Amino acid sequence: MTEIQTTAVPVTLPSGSATVSAAIESVPDARGTLLLAHGAGSRFDSSFLIGFARGMRRHGVSTVRFNFPYAEAGRRMPGPAEHAIATWAAVVEATGTNDRPIWAAGRSYGGRMASMAAAEGRIAPAGLVYLGYPLHPPGRADRPRMAHLPAIAVPQLFVSGSRDPFVDPHEQLDAAVASCVDAALVWIEGGGHGFEIAGARRTPDVIGEEVAEIVATWLDRRF
Repeated sequence: MTEIQTTAVPVTLPSGSATVSAAIESVPDARGTLLLAHGAGSRFDSSFLIGFARGMRRHGVSTVRFNFPYAEAGRRMPGPAEHAIATWAAVVEATGTNDRPIWAAGRSYGGRMASMAAAEGRIAPAGLVYLGYPLHPPGRADRPRMAHLPAIAVPQLFVSGSRDPFVDPHEQLDAAVASCVDAALVWIEGGGHGFEIAGARRTPDVIGEEVAEIVATWLDRRF
């Protein structure tokens, strides 16, 4: 049985302080905990994240879903990167109290912010998982967001849809993954940025559960 606990995590920001909502969903004898951040324009209670977290718990991984400060305040546009990085650090500190591994994962923006926090040494998870890493703005391959990735020493998993405009051309993501110390890339054929596939009628929570199977397989192999 899953034990669900909702809590508020305090975050120290450059301009003051904030609190963000988090949903801690524990499973008995968990092999570890996966911390899960939302994408830009979303929240910690999005259908995709709920389904993804449910899928991870089915594989014996406890989950923690949380908001960034801008989402907590009801805004859709992300605030400064430092606010998200500070939130990652606060959530890791608030939830990393046992001796089991912690993995950091995030949808799009949330995953990129986790990678920046790890590259700066603000968090030290056992591994990182990117669910649709936004390598560059759509149509702007000249603005890649990859320079910090080689600074991350822990294993990284990139899960990307083959039709995702944030990673077109694919060769650029291949190069980004190859630049990492220890990284793997899994393509979802026909998948968009949210892993939706044209003609396949699946709700976001079902898509999330399916993507969790990919991540669980990687965890089995690497940890």
